[in-house]
Amino acid sequence: MAVAGFSGIHHIALNVRDLDASVRWYSEVLDFSPLFRWDTDSFDRQLMRHPSGVVIGLTTHRHADAGAEFSERRTGLDHLAFAVRTRAELEAWASRLTDAGVAHSGITVTPPMDFTLIAFRDPDNIQLEMYLAEKNAPDR
Repeated sequence: MAVAGFSGIHHIALNVRDLDASVRWYSEVLDFSPLFRWDTDSFDRQLMRHPSGVVIGLTTHRHADAGAEFSERRTGLDHLAFAVRTRAELEAWASRLTDAGVAHSGITVTPPMDFTLIAFRDPDNIQLEMYLAEKNAPDR
């Protein structure tokens, strides 16, 4: 059997209740910039790009339960973690989130692997993390 590989994640699409509010939040808090908007009969989606190259799609669906709050306890997404390279970057994110009025966990070390992260939530209750995954990362 041939090996089928891939080079990374191209993008992730998140369902949101208020597209304009989410676009504003991801722009102001996480520094994403709008790429283009795609509005159809069944959904309205805004693609966003971060300076790091990460692309997300924020989507509002036009169906009965589209306004329900996100819960990681249902089948689907649990959380989304963005990688940071150093402890200094993680500290900068803690300051940025605090300055933006976003409640967060502070810098936390999680067992059993002792990864270092900050957890917080977007306006739709989706848990996001800034994640220092390298156990021996610089400035750890």
